Amino acid sequence: MRIAVAGAGAFGIKHLDALAAIDGVAVTSVVSRRLEQAEQVARKYGADHADTDLDKVLARDDVDAVILATPTQLHAEQAIAALRAGKHVQVEIPLADSWADAQQVDRVQRETGLVCMVGHTRRFNPSHQWVRRRIAAGELSIQQMDVQTYFFRRTNMNALGQPRSWTDHLLWHHAAHTVDLFQYQTGEETEIANAVQGPLHPELGIAMDMSIQLRTPSGRICTLSLSFNNDGPLGTFFRYICDNGTYIARYDDLVTGREEPVDVSGVDVSTHGIELQDREFVAAIREAREPNSSVRSVLSCYRVLGELDAQLASQL
Repeated sequence: MRIAVAGAGAFGIKHLDALAAIDGVAVTSVVSRRLEQAEQVARKYGADHADTDLDKVLARDDVDAVILATPTQLHAEQAIAALRAGKHVQVEIPLADSWADAQQVDRVQRETGLVCMVGHTRRFNPSHQWVRRRIAAGELSIQQMDVQTYFFRRTNMNALGQPRSWTDHLLWHHAAHTVDLFQYQTGEETEIANAVQGPLHPELGIAMDMSIQLRTPSGRICTLSLSFNNDGPLGTFFRYICDNGTYIARYDDLVTGREEPVDVSGVDVSTHGIELQDREFVAAIREAREPNSSVRSVLSCYRVLGELDAQLASQL
């Protein structure tokens, strides 16, 4: 399978590393806004072609599918372009930064019938897979998810500490992980959603602190705290408060509520969420089936985000 990767930043590199571990996959093109960067990354990962123009890459015969690790504001437009060019596409989270755009990607996917998958990595992390399997077996029932998404990002920098050409967003990017995971793990759509945010950053124009509450029809709740002001442990930490135990997931790792390690090494063929995500993308294309975290399956997450966005706008 011949795949192009658009975006040579922190997450583009994560996908390139993941694809290198999957048999029968070749990266044929790398796209970046800077040609020098695209060429450097293409050489490192054995791709024959590098470019700054995604449309040119989508027109190539040696590209079967594309992974979009590009700025959030481009995701919906580029996903639609890829589908209309006849390419399967995996778009990094978030699918879009508006409910209308998310719906439009869904419509185009249905028209084309191609695989369109969204990078909701939490569905694939072994830690969250372990919890989901116990829920499916009837051994756990979630009462509350208590989630902290904390970064120290008062300037426009990426995960590698490099300047960004675009602005990140607590709601449309980081909250998307938790809203989707909460609905995925409970098997219910959110019935009640509330949000408040702190002051907007004077230069970045985004809220640096945010609090979100969710509830399902059966009464399961989620409390999510997000911050770009946190000068401490960084990342997202999920506390599952269940009827039969408490578990804390830190990306691919899992511990009990008493910090006792839980062995998740046998959950899947890899212990790395991004690799498992990319394996699902490749497998869905090969098997001509809908992938886990397809546009259809994550669409309700973006409905909730759209509702929360409207709430926050009314508070300004």
